[in-house]
Amino acid sequence: MPVNRSQLIRLTTIDRCLQNRYRRWTLDDLIEACSEAIYEYEGRTEGVSRRTVQADIQLMRSDKLGYEAPIIVVDRKYYTYEDKDYSITNIPLSDNDVNTLQQAMDILRHFQVFSQFSPVTDIIDRLGDHIAVTTKQEVPAIHLEKNERLKGLEHISVLYQYITKKKAITINYKSFKADMVRPFIVSPYLLKEYRNRWFVVCYDYKGKDICNYALDRIISIEECKTHTFKENTFFDPEHYFDDIIGVTKDLKSKPQMVRLRVDSDQAPYIITKPLHSSQEIVKEEADGSIEITLNVVLNLELEREILGFGQHIEVVKPRLLRHRIKKRLQIAAMIYGI
Repeated sequence: MPVNRSQLIRLTTIDRCLQNRYRRWTLDDLIEACSEAIYEYEGRTEGVSRRTVQADIQLMRSDKLGYEAPIIVVDRKYYTYEDKDYSITNIPLSDNDVNTLQQAMDILRHFQVFSQFSPVTDIIDRLGDHIAVTTKQEVPAIHLEKNERLKGLEHISVLYQYITKKKAITINYKSFKADMVRPFIVSPYLLKEYRNRWFVVCYDYKGKDICNYALDRIISIEECKTHTFKENTFFDPEHYFDDIIGVTKDLKSKPQMVRLRVDSDQAPYIITKPLHSSQEIVKEEADGSIEITLNVVLNLELEREILGFGQHIEVVKPRLLRHRIKKRLQIAAMIYGI
């Protein structure tokens, strides 16, 4: 049974009142306490009705939320807990609760390498310890890909703050091909992770275009006092990456229909793990091979994805992409003396 914010405030307020055994709580007292709590946390002045608090008490007494709170009425007037040590915050976890929390913990632990999660690291650790004690199981059952030695992760929380606060920044950047660090004045819009590497999508004031910078090549970041933030009127952040594989994209580029022939050896993998959300099977052969189409922008990451399958994938069209892949394979063959 879902509980909304206002109801949660009321339930915790009633619980706190009933734990205080130095005061005798009438229904009117509980109504007043709940009204004050709603005003404090939500700014609402209309108060809480008698019927609402009575319904909350009945809900706490029931097993709908797993509380089964031992609320009794003394002298037909004063509400209290029959068990002086009871609190809705102390109820034991059910097996289903433990299993759900364990799954969440296994996933959350993989995000502790990112600096923006540092304020909750202690909470995650304490929750993990509690679950371990409860389940008597300390071996993780889920393993997600991560690399704690990645460079640039310390920039994530900094960039996140600049993005949300809409600040122009100076990124001191050293690309793999550059001999020295260069400053770039940008307005940051979006953080993107691709294959365990992080990028920030920005508006570049000098180039007057959208570009992305790899966080592992950023030396330092500072707020730029000479430029004001340029609002993002260029792209929709929720759909910017919909038509590409990877992160490389020119706003002027349009997606193209890419047709690939996949042999029978790799076809099952491509079917169960599509290369892109636009993937469609357009032909199936008797030998188990297939032909698929992707509607994507041509970029370097697409080429690398195709090359990663080696001889198992052939580009049928477009001609430009087929030529690029062919040329790269020829160069590779030359390296091996073929």
